[in-house]
Amino acid sequence: MLTLILNRWLTRFTLGVLCFAASVPFALANNLTGEPIRVAMIEGLSGPFANTGEAAFRNLAWGAERINAAGGIRWTDGRMRPIEVVRFDSKGRPEDALSSLRAAVDQGIRIVMQGNSSAVAAALIDAINKHNVREPSQRVVFLNYAAVEPALTNEGCSFWHFRYDAHAQMRMAALMHPIQANETLKRVYLIGQDYSFGQSVVREAKAQLAAKRPDIAVVGEELHAIGRVKDFLPYIAKIKASGAQAVITGNWGNDLTLLVKAAKEGGFEGTFYTFYGNALGAPPAMGAAGVGQVLAVAEWFPNQGGAASDAFYKQFLARFPDPAQDYMHMRKQWMMQALGDALKQVGPKAKDAGVDAFALALALEQSQGSLGGHAAQMRASDHQLQQPLAVAQMEKQGNEGTAFGVEGSGYGFKVVRRIGAADASLPTTCQMKRPTS
Repeated sequence: MLTLILNRWLTRFTLGVLCFAASVPFALANNLTGEPIRVAMIEGLSGPFANTGEAAFRNLAWGAERINAAGGIRWTDGRMRPIEVVRFDSKGRPEDALSSLRAAVDQGIRIVMQGNSSAVAAALIDAINKHNVREPSQRVVFLNYAAVEPALTNEGCSFWHFRYDAHAQMRMAALMHPIQANETLKRVYLIGQDYSFGQSVVREAKAQLAAKRPDIAVVGEELHAIGRVKDFLPYIAKIKASGAQAVITGNWGNDLTLLVKAAKEGGFEGTFYTFYGNALGAPPAMGAAGVGQVLAVAEWFPNQGGAASDAFYKQFLARFPDPAQDYMHMRKQWMMQALGDALKQVGPKAKDAGVDAFALALALEQSQGSLGGHAAQMRASDHQLQQPLAVAQMEKQGNEGTAFGVEGSGYGFKVVRRIGAADASLPTTCQMKRPTS
């Protein structure tokens, strides 16, 4: 209990520092007199993927700051309530995530956010589904910002779960555009993390290559333990020996950074088609070796272009000037905006100080709008966000189309392909069970 109290105090202190640093006007902060609407971020904040967890927190905290700076959420009692992001360390493990979920619910939290593991997300969805049936007065909504196993909004879909990232099939379909355009590419190697997401990436790569580039041979396939490989040089040696001209990978976090470092050290000069090659730590690790050789797919890149996008990104840089913290996720900001808008709808109609998960879910599934020039819409049938995607190639900062670098590395990502929301969309097999109240 003491540990929980200390963790909560530290979380509030950290968020308070964040709000102070954002220079929220004191008078405006004083207007937020209602109890905070607490949101649980259940994420790996220690262990091999701690840096991605901290990056997620910075994005969510900044989203909360912007909502609070705009006046917060008006509740049924007329008070304006701030949003508070409460951190729970899952260590990236499903069992710890479930313990965190129980702790959050016991603290009265009814909104949960997570993303950096599809295995964790699947466990949370299952637990929340059961909890919401068992405890209808304490129901929980789950907002997923990065877990992209396709099943989560297909056969595993849930009324209580909303996904704001493009799933693996959508991301792979986007990557296929530059692969199809590369007529000299004939041999690829597939490598990924050995769990549900990594397996789905390998599966989708083979299926989409067979359909769209049957002339490309898969000359090797490898699944490795997630977060446990310290040296990828043996894997790079196998990739080189296979004669592969390119690697397709969904690796993220340190598993990606160490992979690309090993490729640089091991002299692999082929192309990397990645889901997260622009992710925190990867561009500095690659350096000049990544220029023209590393492609990534995302809903947004700093070099997306357009006045709205540039202005929004500059706000983020002003808020987090440390180059080591330069990793903004547009989908997380869009998600926080959608949450704020939904709470503004349900707050004045609330029966008490608590959050009605059912009413909130109904509002969330109608979310649509634009932020920083990024327009998106939640699809009510499966709770999969429909949004544009882009493929970008690593380039030296200052080159055409690469005005913004990342992490002070001197390198950035130039958008080479844009996929509109309609073209990025894929059908769903979701047969959602919808509660009536």
